[in-house]
Amino acid sequence: MNNIKRTEILFLYDVQNGNPNGDPTDENKPRIDEQSKLNIVTDVRLKRTVRDYMFNYLGYNQDGVKDIFVRQTYVNDDPKQGLNDGKKRAEKYKNDLNKILSACIDIRLFGGVIPLEETSETSTESAQANKSTKGKKEKSSITFTGPVQFKMGHSLHKVERMYIKGTGAFASQPGAKQQTFREEYILPYSFIAFYGIINENAAEKTNLTKEDIEVLKDALWNGTKQLITRSKMEHNPRMLLMLEHKESNYFIGELDKHIKLVTDLRDEQIRNITDFKLDMSELKKIIDNMGENKPEIYLQKDPNLVLTGWD
Repeated sequence: MNNIKRTEILFLYDVQNGNPNGDPTDENKPRIDEQSKLNIVTDVRLKRTVRDYMFNYLGYNQDGVKDIFVRQTYVNDDPKQGLNDGKKRAEKYKNDLNKILSACIDIRLFGGVIPLEETSETSTESAQANKSTKGKKEKSSITFTGPVQFKMGHSLHKVERMYIKGTGAFASQPGAKQQTFREEYILPYSFIAFYGIINENAAEKTNLTKEDIEVLKDALWNGTKQLITRSKMEHNPRMLLMLEHKESNYFIGELDKHIKLVTDLRDEQIRNITDFKLDMSELKKIIDNMGENKPEIYLQKDPNLVLTGWD
């Protein structure tokens, strides 16, 4: 037993003058639900933040020992030869699932599809019918359902895109007298909520540990701080709430729907965390009404975020 309990996660962060998650099918514009006008961020983006931080800052970059499975690697470790596929990653571990689970924290957390290549030894009866099949390699895969799952993230307020155009550093061609133009779309501000669950049943299958969950906390918070690229500057973690439940298989559900942003401004005018307060009263009431089954609460909060209805 790994002693993991059903846990709900509410992670909030914001971004100023950046692109939280571009859509490659739409000029890499920040994703917006055209009906609700909310900014959308995929769970894949959040998981990449976690994986990158673990790999670059926490030492999960040692093949076979302490590793990230879902990451870019190159054929013969040479970028000029192109990227490896998932099968090559599995071959690093000789297709041994126990070794993959032991080394790769991202599979223990988020699960994944592990492509395998196995040598099939046919039965005596089959071998007599077709001797050429003996020893052939067959393609297969195994899927681990991740104990940690997040819904798509969304802003707690309406947003609007801003179009920016400027000059590039180089000319479009040798001898040209004018620099190229660059253009991009950003959001002046977005306050984003992610809701997730840690499933204790799936945790048994991937050997998730409590130590892994502590690493996840660190990676969500500090990984967001380390999003230091041109389009990801000014990402700041603002609140991480985790509810560890006493009862197996129980969850409140949709914690992000039980909080609300309160401001005197029009949503699209919000530019800073000081422009609003976060009303937690509905969620607090739900938790208080649980009586003896109240969960163990972990709360990490940026001091600049003002909560109401929580104390």
